[in-house]
Amino acid sequence: MFFYISFPVFAIIISIIAGWEQLPRHFCMERCYPMTLTNFEVDVLASGSKGNSTLIRAGQTAILIDAGISCRRIVQGLKRCGLEPEDLSGVFLTHEHRDHVAGLDVFARHYSSVPVFANERTWAQLPVRRQLPRPQVRVIPRSCTMGNLRIEPFRIPHDAVDPVGYAIFNGDEKCTYLTDCGIITKAVEQAAEGASVMVLEANHDESMLRNGPYPVALQNRILGREGHLSNRTAGQFLTSLEDPPSEVILAHLSEKNNTPDVAYRTVREVLEDCPRTREIQLYVAQQQEMVSNVR
Repeated sequence: MFFYISFPVFAIIISIIAGWEQLPRHFCMERCYPMTLTNFEVDVLASGSKGNSTLIRAGQTAILIDAGISCRRIVQGLKRCGLEPEDLSGVFLTHEHRDHVAGLDVFARHYSSVPVFANERTWAQLPVRRQLPRPQVRVIPRSCTMGNLRIEPFRIPHDAVDPVGYAIFNGDEKCTYLTDCGIITKAVEQAAEGASVMVLEANHDESMLRNGPYPVALQNRILGREGHLSNRTAGQFLTSLEDPPSEVILAHLSEKNNTPDVAYRTVREVLEDCPRTREIQLYVAQQQEMVSNVR
């Protein structure tokens, strides 16, 4: 059976398709990007000023970075990804601020078989340490291996006692996790260089921050060397890399000084000016919804 489509109808269909392609990818990624370009599966369970938690897995190994949302939400997110909490090889903390550890107490006590990793100075700030079984409390070394993953922390500038990001290796592939970072340092550059996928902070739009409700002192803290990366700085950082990631999930967006659309469009605009970064697949993490590079 054959169908005849008139030229006007055909033109309308083409225009709809063209318009759809211009939509930000965080609005249509399930349709546009069903396949990932990397062996890493990254599921941001939640990200933003109110709580952060990200599942990273490759092969048979899965780790959770931060537990800044409720235990219930963490478990629900894991189940949506086909996992039980006991399937985790470990929880890795970036620093002690509440939006990264709020759910740790309940989660760790409910699932005592899952080890929790943090550096010594971060553990010293967490009262939950005294409530957990000693084998569950792990001080992360310079590098550790969990299944087929090698996890390496790297120091970042932020107003916490000893904050870190993580470079996670699966064979020759690398996934880099970086939020809560005031400025780009050599250590940050080295951790991001050559990554196939990256979770990258795009916390605020500078104009929205300067014209928003925050007191000047708080604005200056956010913009300072131990504050947070802006949308434009995140984009410029990616263009500065010789071997940038093929996939980037923008994360830790401020609820008052940013929006997913502003973050996406600002970073995309910067990436388009550099031949190395024009083809980066860009996603935007959400506070209340899970965002993934594979689903």
